Amino acid sequence: MDPPRLTTVAGPLSVSAVRGPALAHEHLVLDLDRTGDGAAVLEAGRHRSAVVAELAALRSEFGLALVIELTCRGMGRDPRALVRIAEESGVAVVAATGWYYEPFHPRETGEASVARLTEILVREIEDGIGASGVRPGVLGEIGSHGGRPSGRESRALLASAHAARATGLSLATHTQLGRGGLAQLELLTGAGLPPHRISIGHQDLLDDPGVHRELAASGAYVAFDTVGKERYQSDDTRLRLLLALLDAGHADRALLSCDISRHSYLTAEGGQGYGHLFRSFLPEARAAGVDDGLIDLMTRRNPLRFLTGADTDGNPRTDTETDTARLTGTDAEEI
Repeated sequence: MDPPRLTTVAGPLSVSAVRGPALAHEHLVLDLDRTGDGAAVLEAGRHRSAVVAELAALRSEFGLALVIELTCRGMGRDPRALVRIAEESGVAVVAATGWYYEPFHPRETGEASVARLTEILVREIEDGIGASGVRPGVLGEIGSHGGRPSGRESRALLASAHAARATGLSLATHTQLGRGGLAQLELLTGAGLPPHRISIGHQDLLDDPGVHRELAASGAYVAFDTVGKERYQSDDTRLRLLLALLDAGHADRALLSCDISRHSYLTAEGGQGYGHLFRSFLPEARAAGVDDGLIDLMTRRNPLRFLTGADTDGNPRTDTETDTARLTGTDAEEI
């Protein structure tokens, strides 16, 4: 059986070509500015060179091979800029489609039916984003805020689930400060999307190991994807929560990333940068007893399995399959 392939901004890519780690939830170009202060932006012109320099350095130092870029409709997405960043950095990039949480929804989601929203997403996945020809390789970051999605958010989540089923893509969510992940999972799986095609976002912001275990036990991925954002959560707490998930036997459900979502987070501006995961957090995890095999699982094999729905040998998973290899072992709008 041929190994599964990812859809990147440069076209199809075999998972066997991804030899290094991936960042599971990042932004390379976006615009979430609602106040006019220009803080929550990464501009294609002004910031591209700094983004490229960071990614290229991480490729050289740590073998960074892939970025899952979850800027979607209404978030300032720029597929042509993503193509340039991938080319100039040498790091593969997967682009996204879908809708963020309600305050950032474009007008198109207003009263549109689930069927109409599904049609919009499927067309973009199959035909490409606008005139760019760039095809999304993932749905995300599909958002909600609060304990349960709003009506408008529910329609966007349901449409994304239907589009994922129709096209074979996986789906990554946004939970505001980590809340509402179980409700998202219930909605998405109720629409027929298998849990192993779902990543519940920002769970490192929720200090509730029980919720993390419940999400992982269902088969969904648990994203610890705001690593380094100390104003929202300390990395000490993130590490404690991650170790609890590993100790519960769910290393095969963990995804890691930094969610760089404003230009002040770039290293060129004194921020923690995309490399904080590799330069700071993972060394702390190693010091706490997490070995290189587990780190490879969380940073390479898990992202590839999430994106493709297949194991790392290229074998497709069924909707009911559970892993047999369980291992033991401020401004919130941008998150």
